[in-house]
Amino acid sequence: MDLQHWLGRANDAIQQWADTFGPYEQHPSLLVDDDRFAVAFGELTGRLRENYPFFHPRYAGQMLKPPHPAAIVGHLTTMLINPNNHALDGGPATARMEREAVAQLAAMFGYDTHLGHLTTSGTIANLEALFVARELHPGRGIAYSADAHYTHGRMCHVLGMKGYPVPTDDRGRISVDALEDILRTGEVGTVVLTAGTTGLGAVDPVHSALALRDRYGVRLHVDAAYGGFFTLLAGADGPEGLPAEPWRAIARCDSIVVDPHKHGLQPYGCGAVLFRDPEVGRFYLHDSPYTYFTSSELHLGEISLECSRAGAAAAALWLTFQVLPPTPDGLGRVLGAGRRAALRWADLITASDALELYQRPELDIVGYFPSVEPATLSGVDAASARVLADGMAGTDPVFLSTLKADRDAFTARHPEVTADADGARILRSVLMKPESEDHVQHLHDQVTLLARS
Repeated sequence: MDLQHWLGRANDAIQQWADTFGPYEQHPSLLVDDDRFAVAFGELTGRLRENYPFFHPRYAGQMLKPPHPAAIVGHLTTMLINPNNHALDGGPATARMEREAVAQLAAMFGYDTHLGHLTTSGTIANLEALFVARELHPGRGIAYSADAHYTHGRMCHVLGMKGYPVPTDDRGRISVDALEDILRTGEVGTVVLTAGTTGLGAVDPVHSALALRDRYGVRLHVDAAYGGFFTLLAGADGPEGLPAEPWRAIARCDSIVVDPHKHGLQPYGCGAVLFRDPEVGRFYLHDSPYTYFTSSELHLGEISLECSRAGAAAAALWLTFQVLPPTPDGLGRVLGAGRRAALRWADLITASDALELYQRPELDIVGYFPSVEPATLSGVDAASARVLADGMAGTDPVFLSTLKADRDAFTARHPEVTADADGARILRSVLMKPESEDHVQHLHDQVTLLARS
C-alpha cells in the first residue's frame, strides 16, 4: 500500500462528503499560518526521533510495532470526522463497524453468542470483565496466575475484591492443582486464565480448568490481551502450529479480553472485551438524559463502562479486517511468521555456546541469557544488563528488553545456576513483526557478539 497516496485520497473523500452540506467560513480563532505551524511541526518531528525504531526488525524488545497501513488510513480518515462511539447519534457509521468487527473477534474465538465492544486498552477491558464477575459473584474474589498481568491485582483493588495469585509451573503456566486448593475454600468466584503472558508468552491450560469451573461453580475469564490472535494457529500444520486444546477451550469460557493494538495491527487505543452470555448487559444499564435518543437498539455506551470512545478505532479495525481478516489465511499468516522466527531463534540459542535459552517459546516471545562462568544468578543478571545497554549503544544497534526472573523460577528451569541472589534479569525479545523471520539470523549473530565481548 502507498500510504501517502491513500491518505491523500482520504482527505479528498471526506472533503467531498463535507462539501455536500454547503460552504461555511472557519472561525478566525482556529486559523494558524503555515510558517508558525512549520516551527511547531519541526519540533514535533525532531522529538519523535528520540523513539526507538519499533518498525524495524532490529527492534526486538517490548511489544511494540507500527500499525498496518490499512489501520492508519482507516483511523486518520475517520478522525477527520471524529465520531464518538458512545451513542449511535455520535457515530452511526462507526458503531455499525464496531459491531461487525467485534462479531469477527467473537467468531475467531468460537463464540456462537456474544456481547462485546472495543475499549481503549486491555486494562479497561479486564476491568469490565472483572466488574461483571463481581456483580455475578458478590463477596467472592478473583484467582489469577502469579505470572498474569499486574492489571488483575490492580483492578481487584479498584473493584474492592480480593485477589488470589496462584503459583505457576516451570513453564510459567498457572498450576491447576494449586488453583484447585484455592477454589476449595469457596472464596473465589472467578478464575482468570492467561492466553499468552506478557513476560514469556505462557499459555495457561484453559482446557484443564473447564472441569474446575463445573466442579466449583466459578466463572472463567480468559485474558488473551497479548496472545488471543494466536488462536488462529491452533492445530495448524507446520512448525508454527499450536496445540489445539487450550485455544479451542476458550469458546466455553465466560469472557475474553483481546488487544487488537497488539497482534491485530492496530494503533494503540484498541482493546476488546467479549462475554459469551449477552444477558450480562443488564449490569451496565443506565440512563443518560441527552445521548440515547436516535434508536431503540442498545447503544454501545449502554454496554460499556467507558463513555466517550473513538469511532476512529473501530473504523481502523473494521478496514483492516476487510483486507486481513482474523482467519488462518488472513492475520494467521502474519502471526505464523513471528512464531516461526521465535522457534528458529530458540534453535539457534540452543546450539550456541554464548547464549542459553531460558525456556522454549510458546508464542513469539524468546527468553534467554548470556552464558557466564561461574554460572550464578548475579553473573547472569550483570551480563544481561550489559548486553542490553551495549546493544543499544553500538554502531549496528539491536534493541532488546529484560525480564526479572525470581530465584525459584530461574532455578526450576536451570538448576545448574548457583542461586546467589534473589533473582536475575534475563534477556527477552518479542518477535511480533513478521519481518523478524528474515532477520533472526542477523539478530542472533549480533546478540552472540555482544554476549562474548
